[in-house]
Amino acid sequence: MAIMIERHTGIQRQTDEQFGLECPYCSVYAHMSPQSIPDFDDLVISRPKHVGLVYQCDACSAPVFLRFAIKQFNPDSVELYRNFIELERPKERFQFSYLPKDTEVLFREALACYSNNNFNAFASMCRRAAASSFGHLGDSGKLRAFDEIIAAQHIAEIDDDSFEPIKRVLFDAGEEEKLPILNRAQAGILLEVLKDMFYQCFVRHGKLTRAIKVRRFFVTERNGGVKSSA
Repeated sequence: MAIMIERHTGIQRQTDEQFGLECPYCSVYAHMSPQSIPDFDDLVISRPKHVGLVYQCDACSAPVFLRFAIKQFNPDSVELYRNFIELERPKERFQFSYLPKDTEVLFREALACYSNNNFNAFASMCRRAAASSFGHLGDSGKLRAFDEIIAAQHIAEIDDDSFEPIKRVLFDAGEEEKLPILNRAQAGILLEVLKDMFYQCFVRHGKLTRAIKVRRFFVTERNGGVKSSA
């Protein structure tokens, strides 16, 4: 699907396919309508390698900024690569209340790095967040977390070569400069794997413990009520 900025008609797509994204403001996956594009003549004169476009979210009308790389200049059009960079990403969500406080602080900062496309800073903060969580899981906490990570790898069917940088970020001990350099795809895998690890180790335990306490409370109340009315 080619994206063209044409001399007389502005931005055009070669198909009628609608363009949708998760809006960074309202977090709704919505259709995006072109709102502001560069002037064709200015592009031809300056011939930049990248160009910024502003779209409007049809759900909340907020402006959404995207950056495209230019593929080629034609006499009456400029063709853009279909891949783009979101300059503002939706905030990642998690049930932070179940995490230990220090782990929560570090993981929030990790997610902020990810939302701002700072993927290697994200990896550094993921290592710190994971390390802080191991102590809260007890003596075998790191081993338990490792088992959860391997289970996630098998469920998602991620090959060992692709998964190796993820394991190095989370479990290798050593200096920060030993961290692998992550690209966008690897950072996305790291994000989902760490979220799953935290869910299995903390959120699931917290939810189940709370639910059982509530059940026991109502059973106790009910039994007490029966005895008092007898």
